[in-house]
Amino acid sequence: MDSARASKKRKLKDANGVKSSSSKHAKHSATASKSKKLKRAEREIAPKSSGEEDEVPEHNEEKKHTPEDDATPSSDATDDDNDDANDLSELNKRVAAADTENKSGDDESTDLPNGANLSLPPTAGTDAQKFSDLNLSEKTVKAIQGMGFENMTEIQRRSIPPLLAGKDLLGAAKTGSGKTLAFLIPAVEMLSALRFKPRNGTGVIVVCPTRELALQSFGVAKELMEHHSQTYGIVIGGANRRAEADKLSKGVNLLVATPGRLLDHLQSTPFVFKNLRTLIIDEADRILEVGFEDEMRAIIKILPSEQRQTMLFSATQTTKVEDLARISLRPGPLYINVDEQKAHSTVDGLEQGYVICEADKRFLLLFSFLKRHNDKKIIVFLSSCASVKYYAELLNYIDLPCLDLHGKQKQEKRTRTFFEFSNAQRGTLICTDVAARGLDIPAVDWIIQFDPPDDPRDYIHRVGRTARGANSKGRSLLFLQPNEVSFLSHLKQARVPLVEYQFPAKKVLNVQSQLEKLISQNYYLNKSAKEGYRSYLHAYASHSLRTVFDVHSLDLAKVAKSFGFTTPPRIDLTLGASMSRDKQVQGRRSYGTQPRQGQRFNRR
Repeated sequence: MDSARASKKRKLKDANGVKSSSSKHAKHSATASKSKKLKRAEREIAPKSSGEEDEVPEHNEEKKHTPEDDATPSSDATDDDNDDANDLSELNKRVAAADTENKSGDDESTDLPNGANLSLPPTAGTDAQKFSDLNLSEKTVKAIQGMGFENMTEIQRRSIPPLLAGKDLLGAAKTGSGKTLAFLIPAVEMLSALRFKPRNGTGVIVVCPTRELALQSFGVAKELMEHHSQTYGIVIGGANRRAEADKLSKGVNLLVATPGRLLDHLQSTPFVFKNLRTLIIDEADRILEVGFEDEMRAIIKILPSEQRQTMLFSATQTTKVEDLARISLRPGPLYINVDEQKAHSTVDGLEQGYVICEADKRFLLLFSFLKRHNDKKIIVFLSSCASVKYYAELLNYIDLPCLDLHGKQKQEKRTRTFFEFSNAQRGTLICTDVAARGLDIPAVDWIIQFDPPDDPRDYIHRVGRTARGANSKGRSLLFLQPNEVSFLSHLKQARVPLVEYQFPAKKVLNVQSQLEKLISQNYYLNKSAKEGYRSYLHAYASHSLRTVFDVHSLDLAKVAKSFGFTTPPRIDLTLGASMSRDKQVQGRRSYGTQPRQGQRFNRR
C-alpha cells in the first residue's frame, strides 16, 4: 500500500517536475509550476523578434505525449497539464501573430521564408537618370547619398533596372564606368527584400580576379550596406583561412572572393550557400587570363543554379568568356555593351600621349618627370616585380618618395600600400599590372607606362586608373623606344587616340654619372638593379606581340644604363620561358609576373 502510494508520488513528480507529498501540495506545486513555465516562456518570447519560438510548441508537444503523463491517474495533474496546454496554446497564438507581422521566417532553419509575397520594388524604366528614380529602398538610397553619388553612369542606367527585375546580364563596359555599383545595388536590394539573416547563409557571391579588386569591391559593398542589417565578408588568398571559415560558418549574406580561395571554402568549409540568389563574376576575361578557368567551372558546378540570377562583366568578349557565359547564365540573358557606339576605347576626359626615347635615357626622363610633378598623384607601370622593387628602392634612396606594389609582396603589404596610396592626396606608386585591372584609386593625375603593356587591352586597363567616373580628368604617358613605334598602329586599331609629346633635352636632368656611381658603390642597390635588369629582359622576351617587342632588337648596353650600370652585367637570361603557360592562357602570360626557366644563354 505504502509502496504503491510512493510510486504514485514519484509518477506525479515526474509528470509535473515537482515533489508531491500530498494532493494539496501537489496541486499547489503544479499551479506554481504552471505559473513559472508561463512566465519563463513569456520572458523567452517577449524580447525576441526572431529565433526560438519553436521551443514553445516542442515543450507543449512534450506535455501531451510524455509516457509518465499517460501513466499518471491524478486528476489534479491532468487538469494542470490541460491548463499548461491552454496557456501555452495562447502563447503560440501570440507567436504566430508576431510571425505574421514579421515575415522573416524567424526560426532556427536555414531556409528562406516563403518568397511568394516578397518582391523587389517596381523598377524604373531605362529613362531613369538619377539613383532616386529607381524606387530603391530607403536604406540603399541613404547609403548612395552618403557615398556622394546622384546621377548614374551609362552602364548603371542601362543595367540596374533589368537587374532589379531579376534578369541575367552579360555586360561589357570600360574600366572606370561605374559597373561595381551597377551590380552591387540590385544584389543588396535582393538581400534586403528577402530579409536575409545570418543563418540563411550566403545569398550573393561576387568573384573578382585579384585580391586588390576584391578588397575594393568589398569596400564599396560595405559602404552600400551601411544601413542594412545583412552581413558581408571577404575571402581572398593570402588571408587567414581559419578566420574566414569561422565567419562563413556564422553566416555571410554577401561574400566577395577570389576564385581559388572561394573554391577552397566551397569544398572544405561547412557553410550555408543553398540559398544563393545572385552570382556576380567581375572582370571575367581577366579571371580566365590568369588561369582560373578550371576553378570557375568547378565553382559554377557546385553552386545551386535554381532561382539564381547571374551577372557576368567582361571588358572583352573572348571565346572563353562566351563559354563561361554559356554555362553560368540562364538562356536569353540581356547583353549590354556601352562601348560599341563610342569612337574611342578609353574614357572621355583622358589626355593620352607617348614619347619616343632611347633606352639609356628612359630613367633620366622618368626621374625628371617625377621631380617636376612631385605635387601630383602618379602611377608608374613596370613589367616585372623585380624592376618595381629596384626602382622603388632607388627613388626612395635618392629622396624621391614612392610606394611600390607587385605580385610577390605579401597580401598584408599589398593591402596596406593600396589603401595608403588611395588615401593620399599626392605621391607616386610604382607597380606591375597587378594594380591595372578594376582598382578604383581616387584622383590619379598621371599614368606613366614606363614599360610598354603586353597588348592594347592592357594599355586600356592601365590608363583606366585615371579619369574615373563622370566628368573626371586625367593624363597618360607611354614610353616607347625607337624599335617599338609599330605598337602605335595596334593602339590605333584598338581606337586609342594618342598624340606625341616632346621633352626638350635641356629640361631632362642628367644624373647618369651619379646614378652609375651609386649603383657601383652600394651593394644592395647593385644586387637589386641586377635582378631588375634580368627580370626586365625576361618580361620583354615574354611579350605576346613579339613582332613589335623583339628582345633581340634591344641594345643591351643602353638598357643596362637605364638600370645604372656602365656595362651590361653578366647574367643568365631565360628566353621563350613560359611558352607552355602562354598556350594555356590564350598565348599570353600574366604580365608583370616572372616566367619559368627555359632556354639559356649568356650576355655581356
